[in-house]
Amino acid sequence: MEGNALWVDANVLIRFLTGEPPEMADKAERLLQKAQRDGLALRIHPVVVAETVWVLQSFYGRTRAEVMRVLVPLLAEHGLKVERMGVVFRALELMAETNVDFADALLAETARSRDEGVASFDADFRKLGVPWHEPA
Repeated sequence: MEGNALWVDANVLIRFLTGEPPEMADKAERLLQKAQRDGLALRIHPVVVAETVWVLQSFYGRTRAEVMRVLVPLLAEHGLKVERMGVVFRALELMAETNVDFADALLAETARSRDEGVASFDADFRKLGVPWHEPA
């Protein structure tokens, strides 16, 4: 392994959060413990967060609020290094507060963090407080 870091896939987060299947959940937990114990950096890309949100909602039937409640503490602990953490956390909050998809909330927060707008046919962006431009 190069360096002392690993990029974590969504399936590791999902196994840890759901406990299913138990043998994979145990391995995921051991990886998180190793990161805390040995200083191993576990990196999380925003796309992995998006996939995790989607699986928890679509396959496990979790609400947006439930997803936010389980993901934020997980991502904030266990030695995890979330790329663009502030943007990702705010997007999780927006998703739960405004009932929009995480991908839209993430796009809105990314645009806001750069003082930019969003081009979309989706009028939901109006409720996200970011300049929204519908293509004409």
